[in-house]
Amino acid sequence: MNGTEGPDFYVPMSNKTGLVRSPFEYPQYYLAEPWKYSLVAAYMLFLIVTALPINSLTLYVTLQHKKLRTPLNYALLNLAVADLCMVLGGFTVTLHAALRGYFSLGVVGCYVEGFFATLGGEVALWSLVVLAIERYLVVCKPMINFRFGEKHAVCGLALTWIMALTCAAPPLLGWSRYIPEGMQCSCGIDYYTPKPEINNASFVVYMFVLHFVIPLGIIFFCYSRLLCTVRAAAQQQQESESTQRAEKEVTRMVVVMVISFLVCWVPYASVAWYIFANQGTQFGPVFMTAPAFFAKGAALYNPVIYILLNKQVSALCDAKFPFEISSLLKMFSYIACGGPRDGKKLLPGSCISWRTCRSPSRPGWC
Repeated sequence: MNGTEGPDFYVPMSNKTGLVRSPFEYPQYYLAEPWKYSLVAAYMLFLIVTALPINSLTLYVTLQHKKLRTPLNYALLNLAVADLCMVLGGFTVTLHAALRGYFSLGVVGCYVEGFFATLGGEVALWSLVVLAIERYLVVCKPMINFRFGEKHAVCGLALTWIMALTCAAPPLLGWSRYIPEGMQCSCGIDYYTPKPEINNASFVVYMFVLHFVIPLGIIFFCYSRLLCTVRAAAQQQQESESTQRAEKEVTRMVVVMVISFLVCWVPYASVAWYIFANQGTQFGPVFMTAPAFFAKGAALYNPVIYILLNKQVSALCDAKFPFEISSLLKMFSYIACGGPRDGKKLLPGSCISWRTCRSPSRPGWC
């Protein structure tokens, strides 16, 4: 084996040199230079100081204004809650570990960080699934008489937390475990060891199938159908400039959504599966650290792509906070949505389909 396995850890370095020490008791600077740990700490600090206020602001504004409490915005609000779970329960612990060079909070701290990071990431992922299904039902209308209402949204959000708990809770109950990964300053599921006494292999397969492949398939299906529907509408109304614009904007937004999902999760999932399928092979600590921190960046990507592009939220934030945070909101909205067109006021609703809204007077359903 090219790594060293302990009772609660797996360090990706052979102990033939006698350098390997427990990541819960000693700094791990033999794995990487101290400046790399400082870089990780700086990155985590950046995520905390940006994702925390943006997600908190979104949560505050949505709860303060009844007109934002719509089925679509419920899922967006859930994204903010999930991201805050990751920031408060996971990123703060990772920052502390990176500054110390090891997991000084012990095994309990590792389980806390791993649980909240996994829970927040899974809630966010399944929230994106709910968003994709909502977009599919509203825009594509596969069921003519079906109306996506508040009860459906609440059920969808309950599903996100149930599914997230079925992924994050089992390691706490003895099915698999959380251990330090990569440079040993963040924790995740144990992909590194078979650990038959806790049925580790079966949990990893279960997690990949139910909590990665299936959500990804649903998202791709819904947005591909959404794109086909908008294109079909554009072909039937070739002289409608607004419809042609809608096709281009929906195409751009779908591409951004899919790419952001892939950037956040595919590198981590691919590396984790490679390590799991090739247990015992040699790999460096940075090999797992880099994709793991790409996935953590989703706490910032999510509000930028899915929430900050919501024109209603942007406008209300601008009214309440006209300075720094509001400027960020407007900047992201302008870049992703192409800015104002011909001096006309943008219609309410999410940027995904505000040009194709069938009922502009009902913001949040567009």
